[in-house]
Amino acid sequence: MKRTTEKNLMVFSGRAHPELAEEVASQLGTGLVPMSAYEFANSEIYVRFEESVRGCDAFVIQSHTAPINEWIMEHLIMVDALKRASAKRITVVVPFYGYARQDKKHRGREPISARLMADMFKTAGADRLIAVDLHTSQIQGFFDGPVDHLMALPILAEHVKQRYGHEQLAVVSPDAGRIKVAEQWSSRLGGVPLAFIHKTRDISRPNEMVANRVVGQVEGRICVLVDDMIDTGGTIVKATEALLADGAAGVVIAATHAILSDPAVDRLKNCSASEVIVTNTLPIPPERQFDKLTVLSIAPLLSRAIREVFEDGSVTSMFDGHA
Repeated sequence: MKRTTEKNLMVFSGRAHPELAEEVASQLGTGLVPMSAYEFANSEIYVRFEESVRGCDAFVIQSHTAPINEWIMEHLIMVDALKRASAKRITVVVPFYGYARQDKKHRGREPISARLMADMFKTAGADRLIAVDLHTSQIQGFFDGPVDHLMALPILAEHVKQRYGHEQLAVVSPDAGRIKVAEQWSSRLGGVPLAFIHKTRDISRPNEMVANRVVGQVEGRICVLVDDMIDTGGTIVKATEALLADGAAGVVIAATHAILSDPAVDRLKNCSASEVIVTNTLPIPPERQFDKLTVLSIAPLLSRAIREVFEDGSVTSMFDGHA
């Protein structure tokens, strides 16, 4: 018996950030597959898909927001359910990859949790991984399979260009480690000057740093301060103060992931930056939104990447060959 099978794209979403998944599915011209999900009395998670998934090309979207361990576990269970229901290929779509900051050992007897995450998804049955702005690019190598590392830079940079393109700009990295990303920003904004903040961090105290000095010429310029995530906001606010103290005309903060753990909202509200630009890789509830916060949608980027993967196209072509 011979039969030509048709490829069947199906999009699934966990409960962490359903609004983003719905937007992605809508742009793909499909809907989310209905799913039953609930907790047992002892807080164990149960999921079941309400439609047959046999032979499908499955894309499972879940952003690892707080409570992060709960949503990661749900994500893993969804992948396992798809594998056992005979999905043909399972692609894990992680707008924000949990534990990405634990990508190496700073001291003895520490875990490398970002690698453990990749191993768990592989064991659960994932064939492929799509992520947005991983904390460090080498995390791609932790997953034993294809990884599509998407960049929010085109979306963020386009907004900055439209609003501040007529100003004298400088792109600033909050530390020396993100200079490469700052170079890509500079290129997108027409080759504007680069600077970075020389900082020190006490590895025994998370979320704390000291901005020592600004390296580069920022005087009289609007500084675009770029980072991958804003957690408690301490790093980015101290960098903003250092730039203004060095003569910057103003500061615009641009980051992909708005984690916004306490006291980030208060810090950003009260800091001297004129605008804080983020994407919706993580849900931002109304009580965490404020006047100078601009939230851009990452859905067009995710939907295009999913389409390229499904149609065996090129994800790299989305970023002019730089992804």
